[in-house]
Amino acid sequence: MRPVFFVFSFLAVMGLAFWAYRENYATQAALREMTKLQNEIASLREALTLQRAEWAYLNRPERLRELATLNFDRLGLLPLEPVQFGAAAQVTYPAPTILPGMEGFPDIDAPVSVTGQTDPLTGAEIAPSPVDGQFP
Repeated sequence: MRPVFFVFSFLAVMGLAFWAYRENYATQAALREMTKLQNEIASLREALTLQRAEWAYLNRPERLRELATLNFDRLGLLPLEPVQFGAAAQVTYPAPTILPGMEGFPDIDAPVSVTGQTDPLTGAEIAPSPVDGQFP
C-alpha cells in the first residue's frame, strides 16, 4: 500500500511542477505583452502631445489673421460683430411629441390648477397655484 501512495505522491508533485512551469511562462508572456502595451501607450501619448503643440502653433491668432487677410477675396470672410448673434428668446424649440402608446397620459407641460381641492391631511382647502399669472 505504501509504494502505491509514494507513486501517487510522486505523480502529484510532477503534475504540480508541470503546472507551475506552465504558469510561470504564461505569466512572463503576459508581463512582456503588458510592457509592450505600456510602451505603445507612452509613444501614442507623446505623439498626441506633439500633435496638440502643432495644432496650437497652427491656430495662433496672428497667423490666422494673416491667412484671412491673404485669402479675403477668395473666402469673403468678414469680422464678427455683436449684431450677428441672436438672443436666447429668438430660439425656436420643437413642439413636444406624443410617443405611440402615450395618448392617455396627461400633458406634463400643461398648467395645473388645484382650485376647489382639499388637503387630505388637514382637510383645509388648497389655495390656487399661480397658473396663467393668477395668484390667490
